Amino acid sequence: MKQTLVNIIIVFFTGTSLFSQSKFSQFLKPSDSLDTIRRNTVVISEAAIATSTLIGLNQLWYADYPRSNFKTLNDSGEWLQMDKMGHVFSSYQLGRLGANTLNWAGISKKDQLIFGATLGLGFLTTVEIFDGFSEEWGFSWSDMAANAAGTGLYVGQELLWNEQRLILKYSFHRTSYAKQRPNTLGSGLAEEFLKDYNGQTYWLSANINSFFKTESIPNWLNLAFGYGANGMLTGEPNDTQFLDQQRTRQYYLSLDIDLTRIRTNSHFLKTLFDVFNLIKVPFPALEMNSNGRIKWHYIYF
Repeated sequence: MKQTLVNIIIVFFTGTSLFSQSKFSQFLKPSDSLDTIRRNTVVISEAAIATSTLIGLNQLWYADYPRSNFKTLNDSGEWLQMDKMGHVFSSYQLGRLGANTLNWAGISKKDQLIFGATLGLGFLTTVEIFDGFSEEWGFSWSDMAANAAGTGLYVGQELLWNEQRLILKYSFHRTSYAKQRPNTLGSGLAEEFLKDYNGQTYWLSANINSFFKTESIPNWLNLAFGYGANGMLTGEPNDTQFLDQQRTRQYYLSLDIDLTRIRTNSHFLKTLFDVFNLIKVPFPALEMNSNGRIKWHYIYF
């Protein structure tokens, strides 16, 4: 739970810091060649943000729990893997933003992938090491596999297609479960947005025209495949305190918009679209759950 909360906060904070520079459209235009001032600004800013975040995390979170010798744990079966989806999403989005900021500085494509797209993997690996030395948690190999998958999804597409045809996105709606365990699932919209796995959906949004090359479909229209879960009050399926959980997996089919493919000459709008492209645009959706039930949503968040 803590790990995914940290990941989503970092993704949002990084995106917000980029958007805050969007006062001047020309300033936001990516450099055609290496701009050393921009490069140094990016490197120093990202290092400062990552360092301060890790220090704050160590002081505000880990300091409340005893330290231990380094250990590992197997938490692959918790939360119907929704926490792992959070790791994939966060690693992908941090890597995407890391590569984009280096592109803004005029860094070569190769170095964007080596030093930018691996930003999420490096940061989240450090957090996993912190977990490994905490008595409360442990180093999770399944978390690391999810982190690597998110980074691999971004880097692999750049190497294969030189573009992101498949985008990981996030959506959220409030549920009744948070009221039953507010300390775990959040109290209030802001906490629930980050902590209530029952209301989260992770999407693989595929750009239709990138695969089928047709002029009859708008270039920005995507087909989205979602995964969510419901009925979870705790991570463990057989928790003795919550024996009546009705835990179900949910699969969705919907449409989406790739905001980065909307044509505009404004670098302000391009930056805005790029930042908010991590959120799935609400559309009607078809749901099928692990109990075999099918449900139609006229609008789904």
